[in-house]
Amino acid sequence: MTQNNLVLVTGANGHLGNNLVRLLIRKGYNVRASVRNIKNKEPFRDVACEVVQADMTDKASLIKALQGVEIFYAVGAIFKLWAKDPQKEIYDANMEGCRNMIEAASEAGVKRIVYVSSIAALNYSKEVINENSGYNPDRRDMYYNSKNDGEKLAFELAKKHKIELVVVMPSAMIGSIIADRLSNSNEILRSILKNQLPIETKIMLNWIDVKDVAEGCYLAATKGRNGERYILANEKGISITESIAVANELLPQLKLKKPTPVPKFVLYMFGALLGLSAKITGKAPAMITKEVAMFSGLKQDFDISKARVELGFNPKPTRQALEEALLYIWENKERILK
Repeated sequence: MTQNNLVLVTGANGHLGNNLVRLLIRKGYNVRASVRNIKNKEPFRDVACEVVQADMTDKASLIKALQGVEIFYAVGAIFKLWAKDPQKEIYDANMEGCRNMIEAASEAGVKRIVYVSSIAALNYSKEVINENSGYNPDRRDMYYNSKNDGEKLAFELAKKHKIELVVVMPSAMIGSIIADRLSNSNEILRSILKNQLPIETKIMLNWIDVKDVAEGCYLAATKGRNGERYILANEKGISITESIAVANELLPQLKLKKPTPVPKFVLYMFGALLGLSAKITGKAPAMITKEVAMFSGLKQDFDISKARVELGFNPKPTRQALEEALLYIWENKERILK
């Protein structure tokens, strides 16, 4: 492989990372894909890319992986809303990873970075939610805190080291499941199809096809303005209950039950019980009290005009993305719904 036109994608065995690797190869790039566990090559079985080991908490491994790279797609991060020690396992890990990635890129001579943040780093208290809304003031969740503070740190370090940095903020990515482990968003779709969501939570989600997000990352690298952030989402979000209704229309043979409305205090009690169980078992719960407080009724509508105009970002509509993702899971049910 020549070093010409070489790009690096971290977290390349993950949902977005693997789809991005495949897109960049189709675009004609030489792609280096980094993973924490070099033995995990199954997601690259049919992909013509170089697979290397790198860990965002190990700066030396990142410097090595970034040698000769022109564009660095910083995709890899800890993405979970629950951990036994969320400060250490989520916040500290993501902050250290952010610092290491930018500093490693500087030491390796990389000129441009596409840094994958999240809609978690947006201020939802504004009437219109866009890139100018500012950062999320809600500090109750360590993952959300890590995306807010990590994005700020990335901009600060990129400016210090004179590296071009463009930030993208995806919403709930679904569809095109290549990696063995389901993303959080696809886990929700699996739960829908397995009829495992009996209670109305009034949680809204902004579904987007992961392939559209991968395209948005590519557009950010080629058209994005240095020092700018771009929302990669749809304009409108829908509730989980509405998503179940879509699944019922699409796959009526499943006869999915409509979630039962309950008073909010019941949701809090349910979340508290699941949270307690998680502390005992060490397994992530479906929902905890904090998530009820933060997300129940929180709108997921965004103004994406900046990404549309400046990048040419044009995602398929929310419902289409949802329908295609549900059908994908159903068609691959032996692998995904087991």
